[in-house]
Amino acid sequence: MLRPFGLGLLVLMLSLSVDQVSKYWILYGLNLPEKGSVYVLPFLNFTMVWNHAVTFGMFGGVGNAGRILFSVIALAVAACLLVWMARTPSKLTAACVGAITGGAIGNVIDRVRYGAVVDFIHAHAFGWSWYVFNVADSAIVCAVCALLLQNAFAGKQQQAT
Repeated sequence: MLRPFGLGLLVLMLSLSVDQVSKYWILYGLNLPEKGSVYVLPFLNFTMVWNHAVTFGMFGGVGNAGRILFSVIALAVAACLLVWMARTPSKLTAACVGAITGGAIGNVIDRVRYGAVVDFIHAHAFGWSWYVFNVADSAIVCAVCALLLQNAFAGKQQQAT
């Protein structure tokens, strides 16, 4: 049975690998940059977006310096997350932190390799359209939500006793 840190590392490597393989396929297998957008399902397209900013396009006006600045900040955060992952006794926390770290490193790899993050998943329905994102972003958001739920339920359990 894996210890929490081992599980966290496994989830980190899994999320990072799936993220990078999906981006490679989008860029070179599907050739999405040339196609622009591809219909997948009535509520889902693969749409090519080069994200030069951070989440939801925030801080996009910093120019080429953003590539370095965002990468350095993400790597510093990843280092702190690794320390948290090494210290937690909780397997769920370690797995979530691993997913967040893997996602952050995946986006850093894009910034270094391409100068921007490869975003391509475009969910939409009934005239509503969400931001275009990638597997790394999904790993980060899902893991943060799981950590918030874990914390909320832990707080309710403490209040009940």
